[in-house]
Amino acid sequence: MRSRDRVWHEGERAAWGWYWERGYRLVARNWRSRVGELDLVVERGGTLVFCEVKARASALAGPFDAVTPAKQRKVRAVAEAFLLATGTGPQACRFDVASVVLGRRGARVHVFEDAF
Repeated sequence: MRSRDRVWHEGERAAWGWYWERGYRLVARNWRSRVGELDLVVERGGTLVFCEVKARASALAGPFDAVTPAKQRKVRAVAEAFLLATGTGPQACRFDVASVVLGRRGARVHVFEDAF
């Protein structure tokens, strides 16, 4: 597995673990449509959360910084496609960003809830 793929995979796994520990239910992982892809879709207490995961192997710059306004628009568009494709009824929705830094001692996960 390429280094970049490993970072992506481990970062996503660490982000899901963060949600799981807090009682969230996994709805979808790597959901794809012609519009794009959602990293994680989780749910708890009637709130559907669309989480964009950004992972890095070092903390030189925060992974969160990679979620630009253009990326935010893209995630919103894919979330809308998800809701239409799955027929998910009206409920509260939230957009989070999981910023993951991988190190020798494991992953450090910081989730920015309601990030955009």
